Amino acid sequence: MDIKKDFPIFNNRNIAYLDSGATTQKPIQVINAINEFYEKYNANPHRGAYSLSIEATEVYENTRDKIAEFINAKSREEIIFSKNATESLNLLAYSYGLENLKQDDEVVISIMEHHSNLVPWQKVCEKTGSKLNYMYINDEFELTDEEIESKITNKTKIVGITHVSNVLGTINNIDKIIKYAHKKGAIVIVDGSQSIPHMKIDVQKLDADFFVFSGHKMLAPLGIGVLYGKKELLNKMTPFLMGGDMIEYVYEQKTTFAPLPNKFEAGTQNVEGVVGLGAAIDYIKNVGYDKIKEIEDEVVSYAIESLKKLDYLDLYLTPNKENHSSVISFNIKGVHPHDVASILDSEGVCVRSGNHCAQPLMRFLGIDSTCRASFYFYNNKQDVDKLVNAIEKAYGMFKKYIKL
Repeated sequence: MDIKKDFPIFNNRNIAYLDSGATTQKPIQVINAINEFYEKYNANPHRGAYSLSIEATEVYENTRDKIAEFINAKSREEIIFSKNATESLNLLAYSYGLENLKQDDEVVISIMEHHSNLVPWQKVCEKTGSKLNYMYINDEFELTDEEIESKITNKTKIVGITHVSNVLGTINNIDKIIKYAHKKGAIVIVDGSQSIPHMKIDVQKLDADFFVFSGHKMLAPLGIGVLYGKKELLNKMTPFLMGGDMIEYVYEQKTTFAPLPNKFEAGTQNVEGVVGLGAAIDYIKNVGYDKIKEIEDEVVSYAIESLKKLDYLDLYLTPNKENHSSVISFNIKGVHPHDVASILDSEGVCVRSGNHCAQPLMRFLGIDSTCRASFYFYNNKQDVDKLVNAIEKAYGMFKKYIKL
């Protein structure tokens, strides 16, 4: 099964692309779907009574139905299109957080959170007089049950948690977190950006109050994201953005808002992104999550085994394989990650270097940054071999300068 052949970039560049945690490459099926939209259906949805606009509306809204089915939402009205997970999280912070938090309430997040699920809560807590608390990881880069139960209390009103850490690859026990938070009367916001590309999501089974993700991390175009929320919660929230298509009636001094989902979709939307996301979902369903897991487990296990043989590397990942996804962060001892990444690039290996929008986590770990190799199901063992060979080259170049 040569999956790479579906991805034009691999025909145009001889690279080992190991940065899918930042954004995935796009299969030809997604690219073709976007082209087809512009060639056959391009018009502004919800705006026209003419047939082309009606067809564009159908394309747009049919994808909403597809996403609702894909994550098993109870209603299509629970699917809100956004720009990305970051915008979805900001929407929740301002539309839900500002409206519902008060003095001395508590928001609990993990130290693993991406800045997108951290900075908005800092701002909202500052404005409302509520307190931001953190759940910290243990030496195995995991949240213990004791940590969860000690931090989520009767004062907790909102819990924000990444399903999978974008730095460590740790798969958090969100079933436990959601159940315990609900027991304490809190709502739970799950950042699924790093999970939904790799595993089947059932929001009803999870009982998540909100679940957000970005399309571009799961084969779709840049600039399209999804916010799932329970209908009863979304109905009580005020809109985050105001403008066209999210209103019902506008008077000189008063406005009423459209019902869900339009209430949260102001202005002309990224219709090509929605179309691409629909095609990406079709592609993922065609491959199947079981097959995706099978491929990734084999490649990531091979990568971990190979990297562990390099005694000059620091690896930042849980030893519990069942709790680890497709992300491997590492450092060559005594060498800055940016230098390592640059040398890897010269060998055609694409990894990310930096703090990965997780500065509090880096500070907690006592480091400034890491290199990060993040895998997807189009990767293979040859990509891993290129990575290892490139790391060996980098180490060879810096070996005599390293002071351990």
